[in-house]
Amino acid sequence: MEQCLWPQSSERLQAYHDEEWCRPSRDDRYIFEMLTLEGAQAGLSWNIVLAKREAYQSAFNNFDIEYCAGLTDADLEAIKENYQVIKHFSKLQSVRSNAEAVLKIQNEFGSFADFLWSYVDFKPIINNWTADTEIPAQSPLSVRISKDLKKRGFKFMGPVITYSFLQAIGMVDDHIISCSFHTCNAN
Repeated sequence: MEQCLWPQSSERLQAYHDEEWCRPSRDDRYIFEMLTLEGAQAGLSWNIVLAKREAYQSAFNNFDIEYCAGLTDADLEAIKENYQVIKHFSKLQSVRSNAEAVLKIQNEFGSFADFLWSYVDFKPIINNWTADTEIPAQSPLSVRISKDLKKRGFKFMGPVITYSFLQAIGMVDDHIISCSFHTCNAN
């Protein structure tokens, strides 16, 4: 079978494609991790972010949402200096503000996953692209969710980042139809 082309430039990207990308998750911690990493990617390649993933996991206590919400500016400055994370301070501050926003959503909806998955009636969108070039950078859904997240205080969640985030947590399956990891080909 023909596979998606985008991850074939690196083993790290290939592993992410094969093991995580477009696989539905309803785990708030994992969803928060993907939210953080997708926000960190703004202006960078996904391969760079994945290379720093372990440092992010260590720096942010494995993306413990309450822990991240409680970080001070001094804590974030220490993370910037002592961990191999992306050094953009506004991106680091967004980890805290996004964690605070997730906690509010959890309080209101029971879980961050339930809030997000309600946009698609709790079923992933399965696309049937025949080539990687057909995959959009954003969609009407990502525009809508981006606007809603921003209203709730989320940072670094424009429509393009949000679309990548939706792929990362499996709300959208954008594997090309001939890829063995596409939902219709999964065993």
